[in-house]
Amino acid sequence: MSEKIDRVVLAYSGGLDTSVILKWLQQTYQCEVVTFTADLGQGEELEPARRKAELMGVKPEHIFIDDLREEFVKDYVFPMMRANAHYEGLYLLGTSIARPLIAKRQIEIAKQVGADAVSHGATGKGNDQVRFEIGYYALQPDIKVIAPWREWDLTSRTKLIEFAEQHQIPIPRDKRGEAPFSTDANMLHTSSEGKVLEDPWEETPDFVYSRTVNPEDAPDAPEYITVDFEKGDGVAINGVGMSPATLLETLNDYGRKHGIGRLDLVENRFVGMKSRGMYETPGGTIYAMAHRGIEQITLDRGAAHLKDELMPKYAELIYNGFWFAPEREMLQAAIDYSQEKVTGTVRLKLYKGSVNVVGRKSPYSLYSEKVVTFEDDAGAYDQRDAAGFIKLNALRLRLLGRRDR
Repeated sequence: MSEKIDRVVLAYSGGLDTSVILKWLQQTYQCEVVTFTADLGQGEELEPARRKAELMGVKPEHIFIDDLREEFVKDYVFPMMRANAHYEGLYLLGTSIARPLIAKRQIEIAKQVGADAVSHGATGKGNDQVRFEIGYYALQPDIKVIAPWREWDLTSRTKLIEFAEQHQIPIPRDKRGEAPFSTDANMLHTSSEGKVLEDPWEETPDFVYSRTVNPEDAPDAPEYITVDFEKGDGVAINGVGMSPATLLETLNDYGRKHGIGRLDLVENRFVGMKSRGMYETPGGTIYAMAHRGIEQITLDRGAAHLKDELMPKYAELIYNGFWFAPEREMLQAAIDYSQEKVTGTVRLKLYKGSVNVVGRKSPYSLYSEKVVTFEDDAGAYDQRDAAGFIKLNALRLRLLGRRDR
């Protein structure tokens, strides 16, 4: 500890790690701790976090439990989905996209209560420390950041439990044993890492999955649904209008039922190491496929292909924690401009772990049956034009061929 801290805002879940951090901050920095717990649709009861914080001496007015579900989907998940963002071609960025919102709200609370520091429970090996702290500094450049995992000597789960017992911090019975894996959850996904998942050769045990049925046990009959879009964002399922969060929750229910959205991935962390994780993104997987489906008939080829070129950079920025960076905002502006006519309806078939687009329609469709037909097109397309088109595109290759023959 190198400087005096009077008040710190802690990103607090009420679990073992952040409860130990709360007490450690109080002892190490002799400071007042303000707790912030974000409801991002993780499906857990959050009131126990309030009671535990009060038990550990946090003033009731300094315990913040905020329902951020609608803001999360509307202002973070949907903009990301407009870009069709997948990190390393597969990962739908469920953890990554939640961090900037948590960081933003932490800084808002810090300003509200006059705190001079913020703290988080991310370890020194992972990506989240980077995401949180880049977000903090972007929003409040001079904020002090306390990252206990980079300071303390509590380097194992056993030491955390010993510290908790020494300071009478309540530990649920099921948290005392060695955890078989760690999880992070929000409305978009659940991620699981560590322990039983660390050997990339071993198949993920079925007990790790919590949000989807085994595709082998999913219904034997396919189910069809429709998703309506307006300017690139989902607005209705089966013709029923819904808020962003309700729409994603509804798609999660469909995905759970049909075993959709499981991903076993070895990814490259920003800090340099490879890690193996299991992700469940049931509703997000369905939504991403639906969004691609409506773009197929509403986006011009040039715009669609340019978006696909920009997407890996956009996804990497989110994964690495640069949501508030100007380059992400510049890319977002281009992506959002492309979505002006991305309006219409997509029909999807859900069946035993798979989701497929089987129909799409739009008042702004660029698809022309008259032009594409194999039957008589009544002059809509002059096939003789193709000869000149081909010869012009082949000209440089013909010149190369003549030279090198």
